[in-house]
Amino acid sequence: MATTQQKKVAPKKSSEGFTGVRNAFWIIVVCFVIAVCFFKFFLGMPDHFVNGDPTGAVKDSNIWGTIYKGGVVVPLIHTLLLTVIALSIERILALRTAFGKGALPKFTANIKDALKANDFDKAFKLCNQQKGSVANVVLASLNAYKDMESGANAALKKSQKVAKIQQAHEEATQLEMPTLTMNLPIIATIVTLGTLTGLLGTVTGMIRSFAALAAGGGGDSLALSTGISEALINTAFGIATSWCAVVSYNYFTNKIDKLTYALDEVGYTIAQTYEANHADEA
Repeated sequence: MATTQQKKVAPKKSSEGFTGVRNAFWIIVVCFVIAVCFFKFFLGMPDHFVNGDPTGAVKDSNIWGTIYKGGVVVPLIHTLLLTVIALSIERILALRTAFGKGALPKFTANIKDALKANDFDKAFKLCNQQKGSVANVVLASLNAYKDMESGANAALKKSQKVAKIQQAHEEATQLEMPTLTMNLPIIATIVTLGTLTGLLGTVTGMIRSFAALAAGGGGDSLALSTGISEALINTAFGIATSWCAVVSYNYFTNKIDKLTYALDEVGYTIAQTYEANHADEA
């Protein structure tokens, strides 16, 4: 006897616009190439050094030459800084798509008003106009609401139907979360990595400075102060990189928290609306 198997198909989300870079490795590679080129061809220009020799002294305390003297750690720190900037731009574009075309508070308020008036056609229309992650989740909840009102689910109790609506809402939210949080762990890692890399550059620079003084057999204060200033350049860039990463990470996590709060509020409203509209059911 032939049997047919029904496969459960995961719901598809409809996203328009930029939804994020899924392989951030290439962003890091591009940033590294840019950082190395900047280090070699701009910071290492002969004009920044006495007699045009990058291995010699810096001309007139030139800031670019001083940064170059920070050593091979400099392009690594610049790679981290450029990565934070690039991923911040990527997250701005992705979250703009996720939030949709209109203001999120206004959309949430309009959906709640439509549900209170039992105007589901308006609610569907608002979702189609808004688009984005919030609209996708609300549409999934509304479709579950309509599905619970169909005859196919007449045998279920009201509590079971409400649970089904809430489950559809949660599943749709989980489907959207990877798009919202994508690449944020990389930014979070750079928060610590930036400072540590800067300190590494400073320590290696100090080792070189003291080694040069020891080899010279004297305590040249000018050479020592020059070496220290060159080494501390790495610390300054490392702290700046971590500062940018902290601001970026906290900004985007706050935006995502606001979005998830709005989703939870609308999901609760849809479930409560169903329960209120079917108070006569067991």
